Amino acid sequence: MMIKELSVRTSKRNEFIDITRQVEQAVQGVREGVVTVFVPHTTAAVTINENADPSVVSDILGKLAQLVPEQDNYSHAEGNSDAHIKSSLLGSSLTVIVKDGKLMLGTWQGIYLCEFDGPRTRRVIISLQS
Repeated sequence: MMIKELSVRTSKRNEFIDITRQVEQAVQGVREGVVTVFVPHTTAAVTINENADPSVVSDILGKLAQLVPEQDNYSHAEGNSDAHIKSSLLGSSLTVIVKDGKLMLGTWQGIYLCEFDGPRTRRVIISLQS
């Protein structure tokens, strides 16, 4: 097993950052295997979605803001309950198959770090099993 770590700086409270290229670089040289992308944070997530049209990310962020507003009747005193809920909805890890040295993503798919409590510096851990 190989483990690599990325450091990703976010610039907004809520944003998606395309990290597909960094994950591709991390698995370079591996013929076949499975890569896991994990964020060790409770207010961030990772997801796979379309990376060709930026309006998709905008739509997802807009709908999440409607479903889980920043201000509501939350009990958590830090003021970031919405971020915890959003990260739980999307999840802290994902798995992608590597074949012939490439991530087996669909034509329009990309891997995103999802920030819900930024700006911050986030860790992204990449584990590859070949």
